[in-house]
Amino acid sequence: MAYKAVVCNVMIASPSDVKEEREIARKVIWHWNYLHSDRTKIVLIPVGWETHSAPAMGDRPQAIINKQVLDGCDLLVGIFWTRLGTPTGEEASGTVEEINRHVQRGKPAMLYFSLAPVRQDSVDSEEYERLKEFREDCKTKGLIDTYETQDQFKDKLTSHLVRTVHQDGYFRKIGEQATNSPILEAANDSDPETDLSKEARELLLEAVKDPHGSVIRVMTSSGLTVQANNRNMVTNPHDGRCEALWQGALEELLEENLLADRGYKGEVFQVTREGYALADRLKAFGSGL
Repeated sequence: MAYKAVVCNVMIASPSDVKEEREIARKVIWHWNYLHSDRTKIVLIPVGWETHSAPAMGDRPQAIINKQVLDGCDLLVGIFWTRLGTPTGEEASGTVEEINRHVQRGKPAMLYFSLAPVRQDSVDSEEYERLKEFREDCKTKGLIDTYETQDQFKDKLTSHLVRTVHQDGYFRKIGEQATNSPILEAANDSDPETDLSKEARELLLEAVKDPHGSVIRVMTSSGLTVQANNRNMVTNPHDGRCEALWQGALEELLEENLLADRGYKGEVFQVTREGYALADRLKAFGSGL
């Protein structure tokens, strides 16, 4: 059944030492959609600089990330453990700049600080002091939260995300827009903005799971291999129909600029910025899953 919805981007902002928590946050956001998007008429898309930015010149790296990624976000989830991050020339770190810029624009932000134990010799003491100063400063400007385990972080973010989207005035206005405006239509049983085949969607969704977003195509004496995330999509080598399906799926993604050829023999491909964005929409609307 179709329903009107507003798509909201959620910026996951953090230094490099909380990689697992970033992935947990993405999963929590997708799970929120499955449970609440139909009723709230809001769909949340997790975004970050590593998946939603593209190479560009002419400004500071963080300023480019701000324009390409951050400024289009409606909610920010900030996560810290032992690092604050690298100074940008404008702020104490890229993550701090993202948080301050986001909050200054009147948008909601949720900040989490890990209390998980860490080996003393693995922590830069000066960096950690900078982080503690930032945490104390945040306490004077709003409410923050802490967690001791990744499971606790998952539980807290799950609960807080529901509360924020349901109660925050910013999201209430967005929900009203979805109810009153005809411009955005989402369908549970159709794919947004794409005529891709089932195989092409499946290949794209598998490729974005790979840390490098890679797809490999190789023809050997054993038959065709189209591999993504260590999975060979061609389940019946030497079966002409099966090989044609996945060869065609790969060509579809290339034609739509969702994959880019990164090898000189047409064997290695990588998900593009457009590919990641479309995969996010497919996941949000439950398409191809």
